[in-house]
Amino acid sequence: MRLLFRGAAMAAVTAMLVGCASSKAPVTAEAPPHAPAAVQVYAAGSLREALTLIASDYEARTGQAVVLTFGASGLLRERIEKGEAAQVFASADMDHPRRLAAGGGWQAPTVLVRNALCALTSDQVNAAPATLLGTLLRPAIRVGTSTPKADPSGDYAWALFRKADEIQPGAYAVLDAKALKLTGGADSPKPPPGRGTYAWIMEQRRADVFLTYCTNAMAAQKEVPWLKVVQLPPVLQVGAAYGLTVRTTAQPSAAQLAQALMAPPAQAVFRRFGFGPPPSGLEPPQR
Repeated sequence: MRLLFRGAAMAAVTAMLVGCASSKAPVTAEAPPHAPAAVQVYAAGSLREALTLIASDYEARTGQAVVLTFGASGLLRERIEKGEAAQVFASADMDHPRRLAAGGGWQAPTVLVRNALCALTSDQVNAAPATLLGTLLRPAIRVGTSTPKADPSGDYAWALFRKADEIQPGAYAVLDAKALKLTGGADSPKPPPGRGTYAWIMEQRRADVFLTYCTNAMAAQKEVPWLKVVQLPPVLQVGAAYGLTVRTTAQPSAAQLAQALMAPPAQAVFRRFGFGPPPSGLEPPQR
């Protein structure tokens, strides 16, 4: 009898528990909302300081994460073509973004900012805009450049050499033969962590004059005050238009970031770092 009573009591308790459970809606744990995927941005190394600041402010304002990868524009384009998942590409020229667009999957690029070449010289070189070409042609002067095709800065340097040849026939051959391709290549020496490439190269005395973007030259002078920045004379001036493009299949936040880069607040930051504005009337990349 005791066994029968215990069994009946247990059955009653079980029925009560089942009834209570069935009287309530099932409890489902709600999954936490997923954070938006980070926008992958590949950008020319000369944009590092300005774009890092802009991206940090953009993340703080929108909550949208941005991952920045910097390098020589030509090498970045090759990495993208090999399958790396960049969604926004900011190149130091228009050619590399156009090549991506021509291959399909990328928008036609627009001009993001403008730059120009300057001469960064050591403290042992006395040069001015009017005497710069003669200085570059002196046999004892080591002329540093970036690597053409891999880095647009190198291509712009060779454009300067062609201009020099129009002023002084034979100058191109001399400069082409003596130029030291010290940066921008896949095997170029890398500065220690925390050091700027051009300040470190010049501090190591690997060149007497380095032809680079004016923004790079000014940043190097801030890091190594004894370096001098020499503007090119008008007859040698070479301008650089930076191209911005977005992958056509990128998440919408990529296009939103590209639009923000073209907007006045971001453009004001670029100007603080020495970049010129894009030509008026250009629209940001659209989805």
